[in-house]
Amino acid sequence: MTSATLAADAWSSAPKYVAAVTWSGQHDAAVLLEGGKKVLVAGGADAASLSVKHSAVYDFETKTWSQPAQLGTARQQHALVALPGGKALITGGFSAPGGPALATAEVFDPVTNKWTPVPKPMKAGRWGHSAAKLSNGLILIAGGSTLRPGGKAMALRTAELFKPDATATEDPWTQAEDMTDARTGHVAVVLQDGKTVLVCGGSTPVGSADDPALAFCELYDTETKKWKPAATMHYPRSGHTATALSGTSVLVTGGKAPGVTADGAFDPFARDTAEVFDFTAAGGSWKDVKSMPGGRAFHRAVAVGAGKVAVFGGADDVTNEAGYRSAIQYEAGNWTSLPGLTIGRWGFAAAAAGAEIVVAGGIASTGLAAAEQPAEPGKRALELTMTAEKFGSSS
Repeated sequence: MTSATLAADAWSSAPKYVAAVTWSGQHDAAVLLEGGKKVLVAGGADAASLSVKHSAVYDFETKTWSQPAQLGTARQQHALVALPGGKALITGGFSAPGGPALATAEVFDPVTNKWTPVPKPMKAGRWGHSAAKLSNGLILIAGGSTLRPGGKAMALRTAELFKPDATATEDPWTQAEDMTDARTGHVAVVLQDGKTVLVCGGSTPVGSADDPALAFCELYDTETKKWKPAATMHYPRSGHTATALSGTSVLVTGGKAPGVTADGAFDPFARDTAEVFDFTAAGGSWKDVKSMPGGRAFHRAVAVGAGKVAVFGGADDVTNEAGYRSAIQYEAGNWTSLPGLTIGRWGFAAAAAGAEIVVAGGIASTGLAAAEQPAEPGKRALELTMTAEKFGSSS
């Protein structure tokens, strides 16, 4: 599908998701299953910020949702990744706000339409981590958060590997080399057909309301089984997206990093900047590309063809009151407008199969922008949506 065709298409309503749910990052919401025609969505948080057990599968051919058995454990800020045979692995997260990080994992089987607990737990409980499928068939779990003594969150440097075809007597989890930097809420992107993984951005909790965002990046090599520092992004980011443009390049967009700028001014807004990583054995390099028309965080970005990425939704970091409807497409250093979502949203699920896209759930509005205000003083209104919409192939 050409850029002109995409621009001429429109978003249209899809059947509603099973519940009004929101997801925080790029690794916890939706995953395209092997075969490329179905998307699995699982877990997340409801309007009370409580973890849920819901999951559903969207079929791009029938344009309908099917509902498998629920997760065995309610979880949010987990990581979801596709496995061979249409299966998927969900790891970690937490069940209760302020509660401990989960070390449990479950596998989705499309034949039985059920989730099965992985017999042994991860080496460490974690939330806000990444999960990436490697060329050797293993799954790389990296970073995230856990609770330090006293109940405050701390970021992790640790990483581990999951073996999907482990026998009943094997421990499917093995410790991997630690990352260079502790980080949570980062993004991991597979390069070179799974031989290399780029990890970029995220944050490190420091005990304050605004955890500082990171510009540091690193690379994992499946052959050496080691991490090494990659080139540093030009801007620190969390709540950003990172999307492969090719086997050796990655587009990073938006995100947040509230703080004092070089000229001494305080900037609380979401970033409008974008940059591209080009992989080299020496650690790669970043180059700035044209900024987006406006800043956004907690948005979504999906590849819609060779070198093309669609970016949509999100919110401004200063209030996050109303989700954006706007959508744009990146190609060869430039941005073009796409038709906007029918409902503005942030923190939602999204996936693409070719140039077809489906989105579901998320936060429509918060604070004074929400339709209903809480009766309890000091509480902030949170309006979630269970709507879904689709784009591409004339919708």
